[in-house]
Amino acid sequence: MAKTNPFEFIQQVRQETAKVTWPTRRETIITTIMVLIMVTLASLFFFIADQILGGVVSLLLDAGR
Repeated sequence: MAKTNPFEFIQQVRQETAKVTWPTRRETIITTIMVLIMVTLASLFFFIADQILGGVVSLLLDAGR
């Protein structure tokens, strides 16, 4: 593997960083809000599914007595 001196490495990192399209503040805020909404919806879905499955299992186990 070829070794690169630190100065060349830093130049390469700066060149690659210049190619990146950074999101605007508005895009970041909107994306963050969307992620929070999706996390909330997923947590509600799994909570409800867990409650339903827990109730079904309880019914099945109580029926065996």
